[in-house]
Amino acid sequence: MLLKKLLTDTKAKVNRLLVSKYKVLKTFKFTILLFCCLFTTFGFSQKKDKLEIIYSGKSYKDKTTEEGAFTFLRDNQQQVHFVHNGVNLYCDKAVWYKNQDFIEAFSNVRMVQGDTITMTAKYVEYSGKTELAFARGEVVLKEPSSTLTTNKLYFDRTKQQAYYDTSGKVVRDSSGTITSKIGRYYMTPKKYQFIDSVVLVNPEYTLKTKRLDFFNDSGHAYIFGPSTITGEDNNIYCERGFYDTQEDFGYFERNAKIDYDDREIKGDSMYFDRKLNFASATNNIKVTDTINNSIVKGNYAEVWKAKDSLFITGRALAITLQEKDSIYMHSDTLMLTGPEEHRITRAYYNAKIYKSDLAGKADSIHVDHKTGLTEMINLSRFSSKDPFATKRKPVLWNIDNQMSGDTIHLISDVKTEKLDSLKVFYNAFLVSKDTISTDGFNQTKGKELIGLFKDNELYNVDIIKNAEVIYYSRNEEGELIGINKSKSGSINIKISDNNVDEIRLINKVDGDLSPESLFPKNANRLRGFDWRGDERPNSIEDLFKDDPPLKLKRIKGLDDYIPPEDFFDEGIRERVEAAKPKDSTKENKAARNIPEKKPTEKKEAKKASGN
Repeated sequence: MLLKKLLTDTKAKVNRLLVSKYKVLKTFKFTILLFCCLFTTFGFSQKKDKLEIIYSGKSYKDKTTEEGAFTFLRDNQQQVHFVHNGVNLYCDKAVWYKNQDFIEAFSNVRMVQGDTITMTAKYVEYSGKTELAFARGEVVLKEPSSTLTTNKLYFDRTKQQAYYDTSGKVVRDSSGTITSKIGRYYMTPKKYQFIDSVVLVNPEYTLKTKRLDFFNDSGHAYIFGPSTITGEDNNIYCERGFYDTQEDFGYFERNAKIDYDDREIKGDSMYFDRKLNFASATNNIKVTDTINNSIVKGNYAEVWKAKDSLFITGRALAITLQEKDSIYMHSDTLMLTGPEEHRITRAYYNAKIYKSDLAGKADSIHVDHKTGLTEMINLSRFSSKDPFATKRKPVLWNIDNQMSGDTIHLISDVKTEKLDSLKVFYNAFLVSKDTISTDGFNQTKGKELIGLFKDNELYNVDIIKNAEVIYYSRNEEGELIGINKSKSGSINIKISDNNVDEIRLINKVDGDLSPESLFPKNANRLRGFDWRGDERPNSIEDLFKDDPPLKLKRIKGLDDYIPPEDFFDEGIRERVEAAKPKDSTKENKAARNIPEKKPTEKKEAKKASGN
């Protein structure tokens, strides 16, 4: 019985010990866990709320200074050193207003944030409560790829932004130098925002604009407002644009234009690559050549300056400006190549020419501006049995005369800007309507045709080889004498005032003059006759009558300028207000260099408060 009681007591004691041990272990584990959490929080999340003095050669408390502030001086070895939330501040002299957690730093001041941002100045104010710094006197803000210099700078550590409004300069190794009256640096995206009298200068060009957003890492520049980019041999203007300062190319909109020596290029949107000397434009394009007195229009263009070439399509129109009567040329595609002293124009696919006394149409037109030679060609792109083959054959109208053939050469005097002569090769055909009859046509055909002009009017025509003619002969009163149908080796025709004065048959084979009543109706057309008067352009607008409806490409465009929020926004002002000393009679040092609200801001704040 005694033994049993002893065993029971022993078991109870052991159980109590085990429970006690368990509680101790549990408490110990909780204590360790709590300690670890506190340590982690302390090690990684602790924020130092107050400015902390790290080093001073000499310090004293001047009773004459407001609030009995502490003054610190450097020694021969080190500067005065403060630290606050990861920022180190060094200077030769500092006045620390401990009660307001505010410091004034003098002489060789240096603020270092991490290993990327360093600011130096002659004088700096810094509030530990607002985390706002104000620097003055030879201020320099450095980060890995740029250096900002100004005379006055605000630095908001909370927003990680710097701001100046007394003119500043940013030097960037790969992009050059940027100056402006107002500037702002956003440290997280590494973006500068320049406002008012912005100038970017590098060895290749100078950019002037009203506003510029610049991204430091990429070198991308976004341009707002009237802007110019001036290079050694080209100038660019736009009112909205983008430029890659590292790769030297850009995109421009809104009254955009590029001056390429003797050419001015305008368009709704433009692309420019300085390295390639290449430019392209889209929609409502106008290229003006001041040397060759010409204008080219269209809706897509490419310009290769080194090759002296221009490619343009989309209702392409070339205008050769002349003193009295300009020449207009339209086709699906236009190409202008060669230097100014020997420019070549090529128009292909449904090409047309128009001036007041001349019009023409061909599959392709080639103009040599130096020699004055215009070639009208039918490109062999389709089968001869193609129903549109005839429509592609070159045709030329002068006054009331229609000339056609396989190829037409038109020669102009480049000095007088007047027509000199023309040649029609193979299947030459000259047609003009009889002045009185409704369906009568004067016709002359042969292997080749040579025509001569005087004052831009055709006055002499020679039909060479296998010549044939049908001519309505009339007297001075206009009465029909008869219809002449003849064949000969060649024919010479004299024309004045758009009337045939004389027809000479050389080496006549056969033919005679027949009265209209005896002339067979089925013989009034020479073989190959094709009157194409309905195709003749009679105005500039007629050049486009066969074109499909114009559909301009949609240009997404660059985003509009969005004004930035005020640097001294409500967030800053609330922080400054919260930094006020409890004693209202004392100056709030954190507000010392904060500008007052603008009148508009005051009105908005009053309206928002409901007063």
